[in-house]
Amino acid sequence: MAREYDLIIFGATGFTGQYVVEEVARVADEEKLTWAVAGRHVEKLKQILEKAEKVTGKSLRNVGVIKADVSDPNSLSEMAKKGKIVLNCVGPYRFYGEAVVKACVENGTSHLDISGEPQFLERMQLDYNSTARDNNCYVVGACGFDSIPADMGTVFLEQEFDGQVNSVETYLNIKAKHGFHLHYGTWQSAIYGFACANELKPLRKKLFPQRLPECQPKLKSRGPLHQNPIVKSWCLPFPGSDRSVVMRSQRYFYEKEKKRPVQMSAYVQCPSLIAAVLMILTATVFGILASFKFGRSLLEKYPKVFSFGAFDHKGPTKKEMDGTSFVLTLAGKGWSEKLAEPTDVNKNRPEKELVVQVSGPELGYIATPICLVQAALVLLHETDKLPSEGGVYPPGAAFGKTSLIKRLTKYGVKFETGLKSSL
Repeated sequence: MAREYDLIIFGATGFTGQYVVEEVARVADEEKLTWAVAGRHVEKLKQILEKAEKVTGKSLRNVGVIKADVSDPNSLSEMAKKGKIVLNCVGPYRFYGEAVVKACVENGTSHLDISGEPQFLERMQLDYNSTARDNNCYVVGACGFDSIPADMGTVFLEQEFDGQVNSVETYLNIKAKHGFHLHYGTWQSAIYGFACANELKPLRKKLFPQRLPECQPKLKSRGPLHQNPIVKSWCLPFPGSDRSVVMRSQRYFYEKEKKRPVQMSAYVQCPSLIAAVLMILTATVFGILASFKFGRSLLEKYPKVFSFGAFDHKGPTKKEMDGTSFVLTLAGKGWSEKLAEPTDVNKNRPEKELVVQVSGPELGYIATPICLVQAALVLLHETDKLPSEGGVYPPGAAFGKTSLIKRLTKYGVKFETGLKSSL
């Protein structure tokens, strides 16, 4: 069935959605795209297009406008029928994501989102993988900063390693010249992700009844706080979706390509020991409050207070965004010689290390739209390099053989080697 649009941006009037609209507008002519915006309010959608015209200097008079609402399944189905790929920007996905995934897979429409919510991502794989496979469409979550830099960065490191990778540790450094904060939607997703973390264990038992082989030597945790010799800063465990997403890709490579899975741990860098201690205290208060209903209501009502200014309903200013960037350092350890079988054990300690970096502009509203839009374009143009069957995939599994890394580097999210290791 012929589709009217290559891409449909659902939630185009949202805080992140507006920047995705601008990013599609920048590349649409070069990529020869037909596209549309979708949401609850037609007038607001038109206003978003007018704003994007002013920001990008592109004429958007031929961009389609579709009325669709997550509370109206028929409207979602009609929207899905019109497009090849839906870019879903409506979160928190725990509350609003499934209805859009369901409409897409039932109509054979591919679906990309920017969720950083492991429960949602893994439940979509459990519940919709078979239908997506039967209808030959692709559902790929975590296509923003969560978690393309980490997942594709791990793919990149393995490609460059020239040997057998045993483990990867990632270190996120956020640089902000004029202050850094994010929009309330991300805060709300974090609240309920933490509150419902106990859902993950039973969910994973259903999704992955067979455990991955235990790789040796086992990657040990560096603890709740450590000073790292590679990035030369104090580091804390990173609580985002990166590890969950990367390990789902590793499972895919193991099951489909008989590749030894890589172990992975994620950390975030702190500018000082004092900053690290303050982050620990903030996370402790957040964790306590998120564990009960009244505490969650406080966190939702006063995001700026409990996040010490890191989250609010307004989101960052243009000045803040322009002055913010990120660097994700990935340190891989392993051996020069590859093992013959994925379950083989190398009795020697790892003697090789490779450090790579993924870097880019402000992570939430500049890098995320770049990642999402470029992922959509490889899904649209490089079907021969995708997994042979439709289904629900993490980015590394879906796009590992495509030109996504090359595309991202062209648009400012760079993947680089040549860094010094600690070995």
